[in-house]
Amino acid sequence: MTDPTAAVLSSFSSALADVVARTRHTIVSVHSHRSQASGFVWKPGLIVTADEALAEEGEVSVKLADGTARPASIAGRDHTTDIALLRFDARDIAPAVLSSVVPDLGSLSVVVAAEHGVATAALGAVSLVGSRWRSLRGGEIDARIELDVRLRPSHEGGLVLNASGEAIGMAVRGVRRVLVIPGATIGRIAGRLEIHGRIARGYLGVGLQPVKLDDGVGAMVMSVDSSGPSAAAGIRQGDVIVGWNDEKLTGVRSLMRSLGPDSVGSVVDVVILRGGEPLRIELTIGERADV
Repeated sequence: MTDPTAAVLSSFSSALADVVARTRHTIVSVHSHRSQASGFVWKPGLIVTADEALAEEGEVSVKLADGTARPASIAGRDHTTDIALLRFDARDIAPAVLSSVVPDLGSLSVVVAAEHGVATAALGAVSLVGSRWRSLRGGEIDARIELDVRLRPSHEGGLVLNASGEAIGMAVRGVRRVLVIPGATIGRIAGRLEIHGRIARGYLGVGLQPVKLDDGVGAMVMSVDSSGPSAAAGIRQGDVIVGWNDEKLTGVRSLMRSLGPDSVGSVVDVVILRGGEPLRIELTIGERADV
């Protein structure tokens, strides 16, 4: 008599193996100076990998599932979202189809990565699901997704699949946890990298320090870049920013969060206190040259 439990496990195992098999051809190993990671074909001739696992200098190559190695070049990288885009000469590999689906808490997930071009798979569970968040480097991530799974350094940049086989994002190593960079974030950032090679960030040209005021908080200007947008608008050291586009300032962090890619070139109304007196200034947001 067949053990029903064994039959269920066998069916589950076969289904899981099939999910991995449908995706493994898109997975590559990424080799850079003293560093090895994983990546996946995002578009024909383009690979997405983890920026943090990619060396800052030197040659880059990728090893495909068939064992062949190809040279690659960096098309663009964004430190704030941990996404890097590589170009390589192979347009006959079907790319992964990313989904914007956010998995349910407790659901199963599989990280498909590569070790010297050979596909690997690790089964885990979604241990945390949250809303949109901002990384320590200021990147906007569309959903907070954490996995309870073991991830080797060389598997960072691997593709995360849900139980239905949908590719929901990229696995990266966070502080004492494994994070998923969601498909929606990858599509947004990689798309910009493909066109522009970088992610523009807004620049004010001031150093700010939070200060408490009688009726709220402000951001005191501690330093001013003499060639920056704030200096051009007339902002001086010692001024305190208290308003931003007709809204009270809620903190320095909230101000910095407003300096995303779409802010470059926009004109904002800034209210400052100078010598205790309010002053309204128009400021055109510049672009950071070092991002």
